[in-house]
Order: sequence, then C-alpha cells, then structure tokens
Amino acid sequence: MPKFRAPRGAADILPEEQPYWDFVSQQVERLCRLYGYRRIEPPLFEDVGLFERSVGAETDIVQKEMYTFQDKGGDTLALRPEGTASVCRAYLEHGMQSLPQPVRLYYLLPMFRYERPQAGRYRQFHQFGFEAIGEADAALDAEVIDLSWQLYRAFGLKGLRLALNSIGTPESRPRYHEALRAYYQPHLGQVCPDCRARFERAPLRLLDCKQDAALAEAAPRSLDYLDGESARHFQQLCRYLDGLDVPYTLDHRLVRGLDYYTRTVYEIQPAQEGSQSTIGAGGRYDGLIQELGGPPTPGVGFAGGMERIILNLKRQGVALAATAAPRAFVAFVGEEAKAVAVRVTGELRRAGVAAALGLGDRSLKAQLRQASATGAAYAVILGADELAAGAATVRDLAQATQERVPLGTLAERLRAPGSGPSSL
Repeated sequence: MPKFRAPRGAADILPEEQPYWDFVSQQVERLCRLYGYRRIEPPLFEDVGLFERSVGAETDIVQKEMYTFQDKGGDTLALRPEGTASVCRAYLEHGMQSLPQPVRLYYLLPMFRYERPQAGRYRQFHQFGFEAIGEADAALDAEVIDLSWQLYRAFGLKGLRLALNSIGTPESRPRYHEALRAYYQPHLGQVCPDCRARFERAPLRLLDCKQDAALAEAAPRSLDYLDGESARHFQQLCRYLDGLDVPYTLDHRLVRGLDYYTRTVYEIQPAQEGSQSTIGAGGRYDGLIQELGGPPTPGVGFAGGMERIILNLKRQGVALAATAAPRAFVAFVGEEAKAVAVRVTGELRRAGVAAALGLGDRSLKAQLRQASATGAAYAVILGADELAAGAATVRDLAQATQERVPLGTLAERLRAPGSGPSSL
C-alpha cells in the first residue's frame, strides 16, 4: 500500500476518465455560448460570511459541511461549497449592474463540502452552472430551464425527469409554513430526528425528507399558498415551457435546500431512483443580491454535478469518441537514427501531426509493439538505410503495409486526411 492516498471524499481524475470530463465541459461551453452566457471563474475560497448570508446560517451546508479556516491575517475563510453566491458577489463587486441586464454568466468549478462520501457524492466535487441576473421576467426562468434541458439532451442521457415547483416569496411563505406545521404537528412522534429539528427552523425541508416521503406526499402544496404575483409568474413560466416543448412534472415536494430560493425551483432527475437521484437543480433567487448588500436585483440560475452526470453516462452506456491516439509513432535503429528520430518527431508535431517517439534502447520489434499499444495509425521507421536515402519507412499498422517516404514530404503525407501512405 502507498504511504499517501487521496483524502477521503476526493478522487483522482485519471487519464482514462478525462474523455468524460472533456465531453461534459465541451457541451456546457458550447450550449452556454449559444445562449449568450459568458464564463466567470471566482476564487476557490471566500469570506465565510458570504455563505452564511446567502446559503443560510441554519442550513446543513453552513452548519455541518463547509470547510472553514483562519488565514495568517486572522480572516475566517471558507472553501467554496456552491457557485451562485460567489457569482452574485462578483456581480456586485465589479459593478455588473451597470451592464445591459440580464447579465448571463456560466462557470465550471470545483466545490467543497464535508459530506459522507458515496456514489456520485464527494467532498471535493465539480459543478457547472449558469446564472442570469437582473431580470424578473418568467421568460428568463424559461430560458434557464430550457438551457438546462437542452444541455442534458446534448449529454445523451435518457429517461430524465424535470421536476418543477414554486415556493413563493419570503413575504408570502409564512402562511404556507403555518399550514405545514399544522399538518406535521400530530405526526412529530413518528418523523425522523432531522425532521423534528426542521419543524421549527426550516419547515420547507420537511418535504425533502426521504425517510418520511409518504407523509410529505400528502402535505399541503406550496402552489395553493402563492401570492397573486407569484401565481401569475408560475402560470407564465408553464406557458413558456409548453411553447418551448420542455417536458416538466409538477412536484409539490420540491423545495431545494438553500435559503436564497424564491418562486421557481426545479430539478433534473435520472430514471434510476436513489438518494443521489438529482443530477442538476436550480431556481430563482430574487432576494440574494439584496441580502449581500446590493440593491433589489432578481436572478435565476442552475447548477449540475459533473460527477453525477458522468456516473449516469456510464450507467446508460453513452458512447463517447475514442481518446485521440498519436497518428505516428517514430521508431529508430541505432544512436545516429535516434538523433534524427527526435528531430523528425518535433517536426511532425510542429506541422500538426500527433506523434510519439520511441525511447530508451528498445529493439525495433519492441518499439513497434509499443506503437501498436498506443493506437498509432502509422509507424515511422528510421535506420541506416533510411538515413542514407533521406527518407523514412512508413508502416500502416492496421493494414501491415509500408512504403518509403522522403523526410521532406513526411509531415504532409501524414497530416492530410485521406492521403496517408499508399499500400505496397
């Protein structure tokens, strides 16, 4: 066993895993740019107060899961547990309210939460997200939800469910809280310990409990307690989503776990059920920027967990493009040929031809085995006869054919699609 291992809840992303990460990142960047979102990258750590004010001082994230530390200057900082608060802080700090609204931003970032590691859940994990700040129109909610849905379609995942709800505003929510408490009061003796604690401080979270799901299913619905403006907003949103052909399911148990959400909340869930079923979630947060000291500024956003998406890509057998192999593997016989091989390999790379070089003092046979193992299309062989002719022997490793190619035209012959060395 090695002396040192990755910390519990943190994983190495090995080379063979990178095609999944590249694929997800590329789809995020492509779709976000198509919808007019620009990339932002806030720092890895922030003042701990930012998350206490935004996420909520009573949430599990702040109470139990944040990685906090005091730096040498005495400031108390926290590793970033989620992205929205940092983006909103940057929006305020850099005067983005003076830009044309809404400001559309996206990110791909590592996050940190001290949670119990399990499939799809890590202490260091990665999220992509997008935020649209500065507009309260339900059409913007529809845009963000549509972007989310089209993105998951681009991933190639099947059997997804988009769950949708509205939880109203902080001003209208107390009436709903009262209805929830009245419903749960007779059942407090049978609910889990976490729900007994949530009963007073976070009644909405009662609906999110997996252990007491049957009880939550029959609980009062937030849609029945919306104020007039929130009800109109939600009706408009549903109409816009219908027009965009985005399928959704109304789910009155959907509340989300962060304090800053208002009105629209939604999740994207895979067909496979379980405690880690959600692979993306978002909603509206109209009071967040004001909570951070800015003027009243509406916003709506979404975040997806990259580890969970990749887990579902593997479960569903989504085929990805093969990892690019070198087009050419340069092999040599003898020290003089090796010097030329080093130069030729460099020339091929600078000409845009992916090339690998045989190393050490392996025999030609061993180098050719290595060439096949790398997946190279061609082996470029240099020996005494080739050096005398100012050429290289180019072997097609798939067809087991070869020909002599002058060194001056080698890059051109290997680079051009469809014009590899001809068979002999």
